[in-house]
Amino acid sequence: MARFTVALCGCGSRGLEAYAPFSKAWPEKMQVVAGADPRPERLEKLRKEYGVAPEMCFASDEELLAQPRLADVMIVATQDRMHVKDALAALDKGYHVLLEKPISPDLGECLALREKAHETGRAVVVCHVLRYTRFYAALQELIRGGAIGKVQTVEASENVAFWHFAHSFVRGNWRREDETSPMILAKCCHDMDILRWLVGRKCLKVQSFGSLDWFRPENAPAGAADRCLDCPVKDGCLYDAERLYLTDPHCGYERVKNGWPVNVVATDPDPDKLRAALRTGPYGRCVYRCDNDVADHQTVNLLFEGGASASFIVSAFTDECYRTVKVTGSLGQVEGNMTENTLRLQVFGKPERVIDLKEEQGEYSGHGGGDYGLLHSLFELLEAGRVDGLTGVDASVESHVMALAAEWSRAHGGQTVDLAEFERQAGTL
Repeated sequence: MARFTVALCGCGSRGLEAYAPFSKAWPEKMQVVAGADPRPERLEKLRKEYGVAPEMCFASDEELLAQPRLADVMIVATQDRMHVKDALAALDKGYHVLLEKPISPDLGECLALREKAHETGRAVVVCHVLRYTRFYAALQELIRGGAIGKVQTVEASENVAFWHFAHSFVRGNWRREDETSPMILAKCCHDMDILRWLVGRKCLKVQSFGSLDWFRPENAPAGAADRCLDCPVKDGCLYDAERLYLTDPHCGYERVKNGWPVNVVATDPDPDKLRAALRTGPYGRCVYRCDNDVADHQTVNLLFEGGASASFIVSAFTDECYRTVKVTGSLGQVEGNMTENTLRLQVFGKPERVIDLKEEQGEYSGHGGGDYGLLHSLFELLEAGRVDGLTGVDASVESHVMALAAEWSRAHGGQTVDLAEFERQAGTL
C-alpha cells in the first residue's frame, strides 16, 4: 500500500487523539505533515508527538487552507458548523477529505458539499465509523445474504450514558443547537446511517418525539452552586465534576489516565491540571445551570421503501455507552449488543445460532474497531484510484436528511415529515 500524507484541520479529540495515532501504528501508510488549531498547546503536541515542522503548524483553519495543498488527505475535525466551509476549501485545493460527522446541521450545506465532491472528483469520506465495525458489518452481511429473508422491522437504541451526556451535551461542545447541531444529528447521524444501510432501501418518512427534560435549573438540588468545586451539596450529586473527571469508574482520570474524556478537559491531564480546568472552564459547571438546549432523550419512527419500518431511541439516562439492535425478517430475526460483540441469529424452525464477534482491545479498538476500519478503507480506496467509499458523501447525506427531518418533527409536535419534500426544500419546512 502506498504512503499517504495527511493534514489535520482541527487537532482536538478526534483529529489529534483518534486519527493521528494511526500514523504511529502504520508509518508505512500514513504520515501527518501539517495541522491547524487555535490552541497553542495542541499544536505543540502535534510538533512533539508527530514531528510536524513548526512552519506546517497553523493557528486557524483559514491559515492552513490559505496554503497550497500540503498533503494528499485533509482530515476535517473542526466544530460542526465549520465542517462544510473547511471541506469545500479543501476540495478546491485538491485534497481528498476525511470529514468528521456530522457534515453540517444545515441541509443546504450538506447538499452543497455533495455537489462540490461530484464536481471536483475528489473523495469525501464521512466518519460514519459504525459501518466499519465488525459488529455492524457482520450484521449487514447476514441480512444481505438472506439469512432472515426480507427485512420487516428494525429496533435500535443508543444508550449515551449519564456521564457521557453530561460531558458532551450539557457542559461540552455539543450542548447548544445554535452553536453546533441538534443531538439527534451530532450523536445519532451514525445510527440513522446504520438503519438506512441495514434496511437497504431509501427512507421515505420520519416522525419524532423528545425533549430536554432533566438538565434544567428547576431540577438542581437545593443549595447547589453554579460550579461543582464550590458546591456545598456536591457529595450527593451524581454529576459532581470533580468526582466524574478524577475518580469515577467510567470516565475518571484514575481509570482512563490521559484518555478521553479527561484529555478534553485538559491537555496532557493530571489531577492538578484537571482541578484547575474545572475551577474556571466549562466542564466544572453545574449540569443544571448550563446554557444547554439539546434534547436529552428522543425517539424516531421511520418508514422505508418496500414497507419496512424502524424505531430508534436515544437516551442520556443509562449507566454505560452501548448500542443494541434487533432486525426481524420474513424468515427469522437477528439481534445483538455492540458492547458484547455478539449476534443472536434465529432462523424460524431452526436452533438459535450465537455469533461471537469479540475483538481484541487495544490501539485499533476505537468505536468498536471502526476508527481503524475507516482509515484503512480510505487508504485502500485512494490507492485504487476510486472516490466512492463505503461512507461517501452521497450515502452520508441521506442519513443527515433523516436526522434533520427527525429534529424538525420533534420540534413541531411529532409531525410526520416526507423526506423527499424535506430535501427539495433543503430543510426549510
